[in-house]
Amino acid sequence: MVIYNSVFQEGRNEMIDDSDDSETSDVSVSSDSDNSDDSDSDNDEDPTAFGREENEEEDELVQAIENSRNHHRGHPPAIPTEEFVVNVCFHPEDNIIALANVEGDILMYKYDNEDNTLIATIEVHERACRDVQFNAKGDTIFSVSKDKSMAVTDVTSGKLKRFYDKAHECPIYTTTIINENVVATGDDDGTIKIWDLRQRGSNPILSVKENGDYISSMITNDDGKYLVCASGDGVLTTLNVPARKLHVQSEEYDDEFTSLGLFKGNTKLLTASNTGKMYVFNWGEFGFHSDEFPNLTKKAINCIIPITDNVVITGGEDGLLRAFSLFPHRRLGIVGQHDFSIETVDISNDGTLIASSSHDNIVKFWNVKYFETLNVEEPIKGGKQKQMKHNLPSSKVNNAGDFFADLE
Repeated sequence: MVIYNSVFQEGRNEMIDDSDDSETSDVSVSSDSDNSDDSDSDNDEDPTAFGREENEEEDELVQAIENSRNHHRGHPPAIPTEEFVVNVCFHPEDNIIALANVEGDILMYKYDNEDNTLIATIEVHERACRDVQFNAKGDTIFSVSKDKSMAVTDVTSGKLKRFYDKAHECPIYTTTIINENVVATGDDDGTIKIWDLRQRGSNPILSVKENGDYISSMITNDDGKYLVCASGDGVLTTLNVPARKLHVQSEEYDDEFTSLGLFKGNTKLLTASNTGKMYVFNWGEFGFHSDEFPNLTKKAINCIIPITDNVVITGGEDGLLRAFSLFPHRRLGIVGQHDFSIETVDISNDGTLIASSSHDNIVKFWNVKYFETLNVEEPIKGGKQKQMKHNLPSSKVNNAGDFFADLE
């Protein structure tokens, strides 16, 4: 059922049960200052934003943040929700964000820096809606559910365009849009299916079962030839979409792959894991990684989002959003935090905001525009206390002074 009013009225990791999200909210947030006496935590949480000598007042990052503070708060207020939000997705053109929750509903909010307005509620799934994606035009929204269904909904009218009642035999975990007519889905049992909306009936054009654990994330580049799928069994499975067949599987890793992202003009594929490691693959060479991040956080990474062509933000089980430079490998700082584990993150159409959802039932926005001015080649000077002075402004980790207070 889809509920819409005339003005567009007002979760995925569901490794948890629909009714059990409260039981997973047992991970407390830690900050650098909380762990100052723990040598392991010092190595882990060295939240390195870029700065120069302490007496240099013209630091580019600080100046960019100060300019932002002088004009506006920099981001919309948080959205508290009654139900756990499993996935979030920004509209590709308008200031609208879709929230998929554990009850199977999709909530559409219009956002700005002053307020958020619930403009539509789509009730289409009987169980948790685990993933939601707008198409490139923003006129269609795709959603998948623990009830094994996939829905294709018209954004303007709220009417169902297609509904696949039993798209999979197991609960569906994730989806991705390959092109205007083709979409892929992956389930808890490791099955990957590709669907062509132009086809009549409810059968996929390709179904592959090569993984022994859930499909956590799927991604393709602009040409849509290869679909890369990450799995909980530590294997990347790549399908050749035009040929409708398996292309290659990677070697098996000891990690549980949780998320994927593209960088460097879509030439580099990054995958994150439950151990905190991240691996870099050359696009087209999916058998084995070309580079890897050491275990910099020692915390499980649940989700990642590219912010620039060289900067990634990770969402961790400890509730922290961290920023990393890929080349060179470097921790940039803490972007923000939740009280509990972060499950999903997405970036806005103009690249200035990210939104994150946690088991604390709050969707938060963070202004990441200042990353555009960062020079990751800048040498880092000073020790940990120096670096903490320049923690990113959206972080609630204490800095040396109250400079960032207005951006909290």
